[in-house]
Amino acid sequence: MRAANEKNLLETVKSMNHNVRLVFAFSFFQSFGRGIWMGNILSTYIFLIANESNELLGLTSAVTGVAMTMTLLPAGYFSDRFPRDRILRSAVIVGLLGLVFALLANDIVMIFVALLFWGLFQGMNRPSLESIFADSVESGNRSKIYAWNHLTRQFAMASGPFVNIVLFLVLGDVWDITILKMVMSFGLLISMISLVTLMFFDDKRSLGQASDHLETSSEEFENNTNNNTHGNRLIVLVLMVSNLLIGFGAGMTIKFFPIFFIKIYILSPISVQLIMGATSILTGFTSLFAQKSSLKRGRAEMIFVVQAIATACLFVISFYPPIFILVPIFLVRGSLMNASQPLSRSILMDVVPKKNRGKINSIQALAWGMFWNFSAAIGGFLIGPSNNFRLCFYVTTGLYVVGTLIILIIIPFVAKEKHAAQ
Repeated sequence: MRAANEKNLLETVKSMNHNVRLVFAFSFFQSFGRGIWMGNILSTYIFLIANESNELLGLTSAVTGVAMTMTLLPAGYFSDRFPRDRILRSAVIVGLLGLVFALLANDIVMIFVALLFWGLFQGMNRPSLESIFADSVESGNRSKIYAWNHLTRQFAMASGPFVNIVLFLVLGDVWDITILKMVMSFGLLISMISLVTLMFFDDKRSLGQASDHLETSSEEFENNTNNNTHGNRLIVLVLMVSNLLIGFGAGMTIKFFPIFFIKIYILSPISVQLIMGATSILTGFTSLFAQKSSLKRGRAEMIFVVQAIATACLFVISFYPPIFILVPIFLVRGSLMNASQPLSRSILMDVVPKKNRGKINSIQALAWGMFWNFSAAIGGFLIGPSNNFRLCFYVTTGLYVVGTLIILIIIPFVAKEKHAAQ
């Protein structure tokens, strides 16, 4: 039985489009590396070398946001007019500079420089990568591939903190700058491997008409081409605004959760790694569950449900519950909010024509890039030197509520996927 399962898995991987396999490889190594050096490790490292300043920690994210803003929209424009594989190869150089500067960084200035180049890389990379991915997957059957890719990212991301646990056991279970730098360096080297995969993408090996956009299928609109177009535009507009609001709110809080655990709950490095790793694992499973459920209930409906529950969880966290309540609530919050992303992206790529995917992906990345990073600076000032995390959580909850409620508008217009009826 095990041999048969391994054979089926191998056959599934072999049957994937060349570019899709590369997306999975990039997602694994990029997320594995980031799971080690970014997130709670980088945030705590910056917090300590910046003399425990939440404001400076937030500003480091703002630098990444500025850099992404400089490149995202031009990168999206060029990815619709020039070979996307060439743009990815150009992004590798910039990404490598960011990782090298991060390896050498021993003060806040070098951190700013490293994150500046990393932001430029993300801005150059994302529109072309997401577009060539969408061009290589059949329309109407996207959510499963997107959910599996999300699962790959989350399990790789979860592996990072568990590797960190081993490193902290060897180096010492304390929040020490030297120890944090050694842990970061290991992750940065793995992130460099992910850059190599970007060299092998090939536009010529993407799909043709099979991966182009679909029309909306609401009964009210199904026989009217003009209204189908309006329906698609409404879906894109609502999803983009929703993602912008969710991304803006997330940026205020996610960067500061490690500091929240340290200052409010006095958790050790290993304890934080366990929480972050478990969140990523649970996110992978909830993403698959949400995708499976969406086949019967609809993708927009599932986005609304998981985001609504996640929003309620953050509101509970704002009351600083006991640790035995905080941890499961935190796990549910993170996993459900992230579980909506593959569904949202699959809907967008189903209704956006191939010729416009670069621009749409750049705007989408803007929501989770520029606004996420800019809002981190706001979050830093809201929290301030008094560590007022509660105020920051309240503001984020309000943004989540609005970003989730507007999803209700597009429920009648989102088409069910082909395999939903099988």
